[in-house]
Amino acid sequence: MSKLNLNIPHELSKTEALDRIKKLLTNLKEEQKGTISNVKEHWQGDGGNFSFSAKGFDLAGDIKVNDSNVEINSDLPFAVSFFKGMISSAITEKAKELLKK
Repeated sequence: MSKLNLNIPHELSKTEALDRIKKLLTNLKEEQKGTISNVKEHWQGDGGNFSFSAKGFDLAGDIKVNDSNVEINSDLPFAVSFFKGMISSAITEKAKELLKK
């Protein structure tokens, strides 16, 4: 397993950031219909857990929305860890787009 730990800054209110970041998985699922399936998320307060399958690999992690940043943490299966940089970039880019003021 390889750890994926992302810290994405924002300048929104915590509530607005939370509302927007909740759309992250929904958007990814829509944009990657043929790649991502079994998307599940559970939100409680400022954070949540997520899981999904991508190209036969199960991924899961947690998201925490803070006053000035969003933390996304996940364990990547070994075979997926080779794509960690690409995965990090894609998630960071999509999250920054959602969190623009």
